[in-house]
Amino acid sequence: MKTLFLSFLCIFFLSCNSKAQEKSNNNTTSDSNKFPISKTEAEWKAELTDAEYYVLRKAGTERPFTSDLLDNKKKGTYVCAACGTPLFKSEHKFKSGTGWPSFDRAIEGNVAYGVDNKIGVPRDEEHCAKCGGHLGHVFDDGPSETTGKRHCINGVALDFIPDEEG
Repeated sequence: MKTLFLSFLCIFFLSCNSKAQEKSNNNTTSDSNKFPISKTEAEWKAELTDAEYYVLRKAGTERPFTSDLLDNKKKGTYVCAACGTPLFKSEHKFKSGTGWPSFDRAIEGNVAYGVDNKIGVPRDEEHCAKCGGHLGHVFDDGPSETTGKRHCINGVALDFIPDEEG
């Protein structure tokens, strides 16, 4: 039993990925070279609100049920709040009950994916494919009659552009 515990403990400590192990550059985000739109942290901070910066650039999460876009039922396009890239269409939005705007699909090619291990469990993370802004996560518990996916998106990471009438 003692050997099993020590083995588990060694594996746990050796597999941890702390912030101290990450290389950082104070002028740009760590992933800025991966995306076509690249700015310094100072530029992002000057352009975004505090809440947008926290979510989009620091991969934060807004509190559930606080987004003005949660109950938006207008026709239009949801775009990245940092760079304006179209990300989701209103016809793919659905009420998930989670407290964040949810979509069953993204606009193809405009969302990039990665793995987030922040809570100790791997989750599929979503980023804007143009600027790398953190959007949220995608899960396999969406509407089964469409894609089966739930793109759970921070509303503060989005702006809404209504369709033009007539």
